[in-house]
Amino acid sequence: MFRVQRAFTEIEGQVHGPGELAEITGLDDSTVHRILQSGVYDGTFAREGRGLYRLGSGAARLGLKALSHAPNTRVAHAVLEELREATGEGLVFLFALAPFGGARKQCLDMAVGDSDLSELGIGHRAFLEISQSLRTGAAGRAMLAHLPEVIQEAVMAEPTPEGAGPGAHRDNAALLRSLEDVRGRGVALDVEECAAGWHGCAAPVRWDGLIMGAVAVLKPKDSLPRWPDLAQAARQAAAGFGQAGRRGAWSAETASST
Repeated sequence: MFRVQRAFTEIEGQVHGPGELAEITGLDDSTVHRILQSGVYDGTFAREGRGLYRLGSGAARLGLKALSHAPNTRVAHAVLEELREATGEGLVFLFALAPFGGARKQCLDMAVGDSDLSELGIGHRAFLEISQSLRTGAAGRAMLAHLPEVIQEAVMAEPTPEGAGPGAHRDNAALLRSLEDVRGRGVALDVEECAAGWHGCAAPVRWDGLIMGAVAVLKPKDSLPRWPDLAQAARQAAAGFGQAGRRGAWSAETASST
């Protein structure tokens, strides 16, 4: 059952037949078919037409249960404040993949000091709309570069959000090239993608190797520190989240005693 579930995450597309899944899992077709039939009964899989299946809501429930053991964001603010101080009082954000509404990101926390988001030159509503897209901003691309191809294709089918900065990747070919660059650098560099006059950098946050979100810092382009220094600081902050997750340091128990 677990091998069949995992196979859905390892091959392109969302809908597959027993033969295709058998090839990936190394199981015979009849065994995969029995697993799928059993999974349909409890909602782990859903039937899509004749002989085709997709992951069902039962798989989502299992994922949500697992997320209850993920790093706890109540303690994460200290990491964001350290990153802000290390980068000269920038605007620092922690984003996570949104659990609903398609491939989106949502802001979980921020360290902005006495600043206001209006300093970005866009309103709060516009900022939220722009920041939700995975194709806009360093944080979005830091996540998108490491997500499955089927998610990348869905994001590329979406238009660039209205109001995005002049540096946003409006062409899909340019977006794909930027994702290759992100994988090579380990960070995404933001050159006026979210708002004119602001540059930034983001590093992906992983939990047991799984991309969960990204930590990002934005600075006015005339006060930006050297790119290598900014990238290193972002990578260190993101690694801190991952290490804390493995140690269990972001648990609710730790949060209550901190």
